[in-house]
Amino acid sequence: MITKEQAAEVVRLFHAEKWKIGTIAAQLGLHHGTVRRTLAREGMAAPSRVSKPSIVAPYVPLIVETLDTYPRLPASRLYAMAKERGYQGSPDHFRRSVAQHRPRPAAEAYLRLRTLPGEQAQVDWAHFGTHTVGSAERQLMAFVMVLSFSRMVFLRFYLSAAMPSFLHGHVSAFGFFGGVPRVLLYDNLKSAVLERKGDAIRFHPTLLELSAHYRYEPRPVAVARGNEKGRVERAIQYIRTSFFPARKYRDLDDLNQQALEWCQTTAAERRSQENEKQLVRDAFESERPSLLGLPEHSFICDERTPADIGKTPYVRFDLNDYSVPATVTRRSVTVVASLERVRIFDGVELVAEHDRSWDRRHTVENPAHIEALAEAKRKAAEHRGLDRLYRAAPSSRALFRALAQQGKNLGGATITLIKQLDLNGAAEVEAAIAEALKRSTPHLAAVRHVLERRRYERGQPPVAGRHLSTDERIQGPIVTPHPLTDYDNIGKEPQ
Repeated sequence: MITKEQAAEVVRLFHAEKWKIGTIAAQLGLHHGTVRRTLAREGMAAPSRVSKPSIVAPYVPLIVETLDTYPRLPASRLYAMAKERGYQGSPDHFRRSVAQHRPRPAAEAYLRLRTLPGEQAQVDWAHFGTHTVGSAERQLMAFVMVLSFSRMVFLRFYLSAAMPSFLHGHVSAFGFFGGVPRVLLYDNLKSAVLERKGDAIRFHPTLLELSAHYRYEPRPVAVARGNEKGRVERAIQYIRTSFFPARKYRDLDDLNQQALEWCQTTAAERRSQENEKQLVRDAFESERPSLLGLPEHSFICDERTPADIGKTPYVRFDLNDYSVPATVTRRSVTVVASLERVRIFDGVELVAEHDRSWDRRHTVENPAHIEALAEAKRKAAEHRGLDRLYRAAPSSRALFRALAQQGKNLGGATITLIKQLDLNGAAEVEAAIAEALKRSTPHLAAVRHVLERRRYERGQPPVAGRHLSTDERIQGPIVTPHPLTDYDNIGKEPQ
């Protein structure tokens, strides 16, 4: 309402000064509608706006007629049709005109859905960004299940929305509720519905196994009918506003522990939608007896996948490498992975077990596997050396039997004789071993003594120099020799 003084001023400025309505409104700080109503009350109707005919006006019948037949035809196609008929205006102006004449679908009313206690729950995934594990960034996914009657919420976070996590979320939720609803509503998730044509639905076979184990009915909502699972949608929105903002956590286990406490406290202490005088916790306690009982054993959620092992004793799973014994290389195995452990089976035999890594391109090793492989390599080297000795010096078999009876280290003996074989040749080593055995001195020192004596008898220098280091500090300096007569004069009195 405006005062009489303001109304009189509006009339004066409009009638005497010939101001426009917009000018009067701006100068007096009034709305232009207030100025129009004031002039109308005083019997001075405001001049009506003279609108110019729109450039689209000749094409309105074309727009209306086409949209009656094809209500969802894009404005870009209508614009092309009008342009072919002579329209020269801009596409933006034409698009606004099409929006004004496009038929609107009739507003649809929805019934408020009510369920009986223990009758139904709703399930969905929600994305909450990423979580860093080592050098890898994993998707942080929230599994949410809501009981439709009491609105009790179960929340658990995973690093993947794959089937094993989907199954684990169900098992954890049933354990949290202490029972199973008779019907579970799903969106058209790939983990739930593989294919759908009209009312014909093909469920994921693993989900059917889960539902049979817990004796509930899986039921997908109709396409484009989000209202049918509005309870879980509102619960996810509640999680985004009440639980997750500014949440600090060390790792995924800490986040899930906080989520569990939130479900048991904050989420359970809100007012019930069915009865505002009752808390969700109280409504849940009245609903709990109506839930189906849990089976004796929980459903196994482990992921099973075949894998091939190559030359190196490692199995690749989820972009990480897990060690296996060297005895199972170059064959196919089965990887059975839970959220915490990775087990590797050769047939029905468990050959390796590791903590699961959620990093990427990470190597997880059992030190025993690596040590066993290194020991096998050492033994293989020893066997190769023995084979070479046996072929080059047949008498070495008898020497090794004698050394074994003495309790000597056969590995070290093998290395020593291989070196002598490289330095002196097969014939000399065979002769030296045969002579040592003939003299009843089956020792490595005796073999070396015979080899050195035979070299001396042939007038050859000793081979010790061949073992000198190749270090430049040793090989580099030049040593000037001195006459040995100087040593004969040591201790003698000078003449």
